Amino acid sequence: MNLLTISDAKRRFFWLVISIILNSAANALTIATRMGSAVWTASAVNLSHWITHSASPTKANAVLGTVLVLYGIGVAFLTMLLTKRLDWGRFIKNILFVVPFSYLVQWITPFWTVTLRLGQLEPNFSHPWQLALAILLDIVGLFGIAVAISLYQRANLIMHPNDDLSYIIRFKYLHGLASASQWISYLPPLLLTVLSFIANKYQIWSFGFGTVWAFLTQGYVQGWADTHIIPRFKHHFSYQTNSTTKSSNS
Repeated sequence: MNLLTISDAKRRFFWLVISIILNSAANALTIATRMGSAVWTASAVNLSHWITHSASPTKANAVLGTVLVLYGIGVAFLTMLLTKRLDWGRFIKNILFVVPFSYLVQWITPFWTVTLRLGQLEPNFSHPWQLALAILLDIVGLFGIAVAISLYQRANLIMHPNDDLSYIIRFKYLHGLASASQWISYLPPLLLTVLSFIANKYQIWSFGFGTVWAFLTQGYVQGWADTHIIPRFKHHFSYQTNSTTKSSNS
């Protein structure tokens, strides 16, 4: 391994670590604002309420990390189906990402809600300034999520299975279209959310303004981040088919 390769590997690992921390903190922030999280996270929150049979956010958060891990395992199997390969190496990499990410979301959420007292906000039209602050923080969190996804997709060492799904759809099937791949990858969590909504007696959590915002903008912000946030850090993409290996460092 030459010095350039070692330097590149260190750089990719550095931004991977930063992206996991950023992604976890940003997801936790969107949960804390109660204004709506990204689709996958919102779906996991509702599934957590379903599993705990409770409307309490505290009780639901106690199992959120485990729910996110189980989500990740399921999606990791789906990505193998889409690539038509039993890539156990990639599966293990997905799990190496999803475990720290999932439990960091669970552990950081109380920091926002309790330590910084965001849980005391009353984001409604009776308290317009608190509503405005919650919306602003929600947008900041969603922006952070999109930037984090851009960073670890460019590093392409290990990825969250959810975003690995979007990444495979994006480059293997949609010629690099970030927004379209993101929309298609939302179908599984939306289905699970509908089932949770019914099971939770027609109550729903973490779906709202932020969910719609993420649905409409996350793919575009991610594409923008590719060229504006650490623009010299390029995509290190590769995948294998049964007969060929393709790669891109664009």
